[in-house]
This record gives sequence, structure tokens and C-alpha cells, in this order.
Amino acid sequence: MSKVANAASNALQELVRERLERQGWSYGDVARRGEIPRSTVHHLATAERLVRMPQPATLEGLARGLELPLDAVRRAAAESCGIHLYDAAPDPEVDMLMASLQQLSTQDRRHVAALVESLLDRNPAPNPSPES
Repeated sequence: MSKVANAASNALQELVRERLERQGWSYGDVARRGEIPRSTVHHLATAERLVRMPQPATLEGLARGLELPLDAVRRAAAESCGIHLYDAAPDPEVDMLMASLQQLSTQDRRHVAALVESLLDRNPAPNPSPES
């Protein structure tokens, strides 16, 4: 980036702002190309923090509008929401589980997390470094 990023900026803000500066585009330019509302582009570029991941159609439109790969926009949005995106797992069951987590309520995600922790405690992974 040519400018120092604002410490309060999130990854998606930085991506959008950098692209607008580099290309000399407005929010409206991006919105027209991406076929999404200008207000959506403005919100994603200026919101202090994203509380939830934008809808897939919004991310697709933003990627089109910014002329960037969808994966780059999706990763920036996820990071801005505190979500870690995993690379595709070789196991379709793992893919399904990962994709389904975002659809659960907060309470249900807590239950899933507790279940995973209890299963990991019951079957601990081998420790690669020996301890004395």
C-alpha cells in the first residue's frame, strides 16, 4: 500500500480504499460494475467493524466491482469479522461442517465448541515435543 493504513481500519476497508485510490474510482463506480448498492460499498469501505460476514452475493458483487478475485475479497471480509477461512479440506465432511458453523446461532456454536473441546480432551493429540 502506498499510504500507511489507519490502525482502526479493518482488512476489507483497507482493500476497498486501496483499490479506489489506485484506480481513481468512486463508490458509485464500484457499485455499478458490481451491480450492488452504492450504500453497501460505502458501508463496507467505512464501517469501523464488521459484525457479520457479508452475504455471498454481496462479496461477489464487490469483487466484480473492484475487479479483484473473489477469494481476496472473501478473505479480507472474513478477517474483518474475526473469521479464519480454512483452505479446502480433502474431506467433504470437514468442508460441510466448516461451512455449516456460520449458519448456527451463537448459543449453538458454543455447544459445538464445547463438544469439540470435550472430544479433543478425551482423545488428545500426541505431543510432538517431549517434556521432562
